[in-house]
Amino acid sequence: MKNFLKAIPLSLQHLFAMFGATILVPALTGLDPGSALVASGLGTLIFHLITRGKVPTYLGSSFAFIAPLALYVGELNSPGEAVAGLISVSIVYGIVALLITFIGFDKVRKAIPPVVVGPVVSIIGLALATTAVTNMASVNWDVAIVSLLAAIIATLAGNKMVRLLPIIIGLGVGYIYAAIRGIVDYSPIVDAPVFALPHFVMPEFTWIVIFGMAPIALVTIIEDLGHMFVLNEITGKDVTKDPGFSSILWGNGLATFISGLIGGPAQTTYAENLGVLAITRQFSSRIIQGAGVIAILLGLFGKVGAAIQSIPVAVMGGICILLFGMIAGMGIRHMIEEKVDMTNMKNLIIVAVIFIIGIGYANGIAYATIAGLLIYWLIPDFTTKKQN
Repeated sequence: MKNFLKAIPLSLQHLFAMFGATILVPALTGLDPGSALVASGLGTLIFHLITRGKVPTYLGSSFAFIAPLALYVGELNSPGEAVAGLISVSIVYGIVALLITFIGFDKVRKAIPPVVVGPVVSIIGLALATTAVTNMASVNWDVAIVSLLAAIIATLAGNKMVRLLPIIIGLGVGYIYAAIRGIVDYSPIVDAPVFALPHFVMPEFTWIVIFGMAPIALVTIIEDLGHMFVLNEITGKDVTKDPGFSSILWGNGLATFISGLIGGPAQTTYAENLGVLAITRQFSSRIIQGAGVIAILLGLFGKVGAAIQSIPVAVMGGICILLFGMIAGMGIRHMIEEKVDMTNMKNLIIVAVIFIIGIGYANGIAYATIAGLLIYWLIPDFTTKKQN
């Protein structure tokens, strides 16, 4: 019982970290936020079941599918086609998982050098910088700064227990400060239903929706791989070997399949929660699973979910500056630990191209990764030959 009570606030930190992004996707596409919360929690539990609890990460709403979901759900009012698209996405996940099982991930991993891995990990955090700063923190900079400072002080100067809960402390201090400033909107709590169930949606398959959504899965698969590189750096364990990247893809694909059937968006591993792991150093999958259970309950009990939704966006912005920045730092650390020679011009070019494409292009992580690999493997390093 003591361990259970201790785990609840740790799980809540992961819940708060993913909450804003997970409910933002349904807000932008016309899906039900409650269904998205239930889908994220259920998808996380399914993912942990498939990966045997060896991958401590949370699954939430994927931003890569916002455009097609907004089209089919919001504009065309055809949720059945959206579900069919998500099912096709899950099938792509399964096909790629089978190919990796057949080929062997070691061969895939050897094709991805540290000079590509490091900057890809960094842009996962840096690509979210605009979201954290421009879209969130800048709404009320004083609130964001108070939240950020509280989380930093808790991380660096707190006792052992406080250092485990910097996100909750930052959110709590920021929320109280925002309430004193009079900028907390309590109306969502009043208007929210007490209890609501997600509804089952029958898929309506068309070739247009399949070809429109299925290829996007390749983008999120590469993002998943980048997230696993981040997780490896944080935990010191290689989850692409145990339980294996194919298991990770099976878990993510099945989570997206179930999510679509209950009216939720595509699921993906979340960088926000990796940031929590980096700060707290608490890697137990039980904590993540607890967050999944709480997310399901919040999706079913609208009042509680609305209370969390009332947290001012600037409070979340201050916390996200820390979370996303930690991920960016992990990529730099990876290159240092792997002794990547940044005096080598080809390496410098690879890093430069990955950074600019990854940060400058929407959902550019996959394209940046591909660009970095193409430069590494296809363009000879003539400068090295001249020096020799």
